[in-house]
Amino acid sequence: MSAPLDSRSDLSRRDWIKIAGLAASSLSLGTAMPAAAAPSSTPYGPFRFCLNMSTIRGQKLTLEQEIDLAAKAGYSGIEPWINEIENAVSRGVSLGELRKRIDDAGLRVESAIGFAKWLVNDDAERAKGLEQLKRDMEMVKALGGAYIAAPPSGMQNADAALVDVVTAGERYRAALEVGDAAGVTPMVEVWGFSRNLSRLGDSVGCALESAHPKACVLTDVYHIHKGGSDSRSLRMLSGKALPVMHMNDYPDRPRKDLSDADRVYPGDGVAPLTEILRILRDVGFNGSLSLELFNRDYWKQDAMVVAKTGLEKMQAAVAKALAG
Repeated sequence: MSAPLDSRSDLSRRDWIKIAGLAASSLSLGTAMPAAAAPSSTPYGPFRFCLNMSTIRGQKLTLEQEIDLAAKAGYSGIEPWINEIENAVSRGVSLGELRKRIDDAGLRVESAIGFAKWLVNDDAERAKGLEQLKRDMEMVKALGGAYIAAPPSGMQNADAALVDVVTAGERYRAALEVGDAAGVTPMVEVWGFSRNLSRLGDSVGCALESAHPKACVLTDVYHIHKGGSDSRSLRMLSGKALPVMHMNDYPDRPRKDLSDADRVYPGDGVAPLTEILRILRDVGFNGSLSLELFNRDYWKQDAMVVAKTGLEKMQAAVAKALAG
């Protein structure tokens, strides 16, 4: 187990937490939680709506088609997968052409989904993971994006070694420093099915122990529940540390029986979405709600119908939350 860095005094840790936006410092100092965000001129308050391309993966569209579809469906942002970007490039589509298509459609790249192995124990494999992360970030930057998912890839299986929070924080800091050079910030992601970073507290602790001012967490309605965390714990955070939340819902069945394929449209399950959205509003969230589904039934349907239905249901959930 790695020891904490000697240079991190109690005061510097509290100072960093305030900078990074994690509200644990507010609790330790006895100060108040962040006030609710100022009223927005949009009907959906501080929330933006994004389409994660997993939602329409089964329709086998090209990234160019997905970009056009997201814009026509009414989204303001997209969350492509790195392998989709690579596929487009392999077909002769330049990153510049993709960027122009995104800009012309009036969209922004809120995040991207990659699986670089930044957390693994093997030093050589981790170094390769950071190189992959650098390449992934360069593509995201070329498309105008500023964030990328950083899940515990390679450390999710049941037989994977457990990484203590300080070591995880040090490794996440290395990923963040790669991001500093690339101009893209990796968001440490909660993976509810994983052996590492399965709980909200694990990922928040990893971000905190990185002691980096850009540390942030990618949350997910399904994964918070799947990993056994209580979504009310989001009250402990600042919205500044939560650039993106993956939006979805889940049916009423035991956590252990749930899989990604069970995700349903927001409002069609039993997730406490109203409470979650109100908490996000109250802690100063000013980011994107990204619809991330892996539902095989939806993959069999018309992609535009799925995209529009998902957007309408996200907007309905937000309107309900803001009405209270």
